Amino acid sequence: MSEIKQISGTAVPVRGNDIDTDRIIPARFLRCVSFEGLGAHAFEDDRAQDAAKGKTHPFDDARFAGSQVLVANSNFGCGSSREHAPQAIYRWGVRAIVAVSYSEIFYGNTVAMGLPCVHVSAVDADTIQTLIEADPKVLVTVDIAANSVTVGGGVVRGHDPRRTAPAVSHRWLGRDF
Repeated sequence: MSEIKQISGTAVPVRGNDIDTDRIIPARFLRCVSFEGLGAHAFEDDRAQDAAKGKTHPFDDARFAGSQVLVANSNFGCGSSREHAPQAIYRWGVRAIVAVSYSEIFYGNTVAMGLPCVHVSAVDADTIQTLIEADPKVLVTVDIAANSVTVGGGVVRGHDPRRTAPAVSHRWLGRDF
């Protein structure tokens, strides 16, 4: 397998903190012999609940079809240690995840299967999600080597969660923060 250095494509915003693995892939789909077909069931219960309320879940929204980057908030992938959750996300088409934080086990399972994860601040995650919602065709580039995310003319530098504070050197639309 070759080293993944950069992922570019459109993105899907999945808003909310503490999105657990039961929401990512419901337990009834854990009986599968292989991971094939799990992508169709990613967020299945959330999607059904949104549809019942007359809303559209981002994974059902045609504007985000074919997205390669998923942008989430805090504690993404918490809950059980099922490896089916990152597999379902990958099988849906996502090739990189950007979030404020991840469950440690989810993060380990995700990175081990070659699905890179970048940590960004809560403000940056919200900004990226807002830019994607405003223009679903905006190009999002996750640069693994540089630990950065580029979207809509702005660049945000990721941070290493093992450090006490996130990196503060980033730019949005030509402005330093």
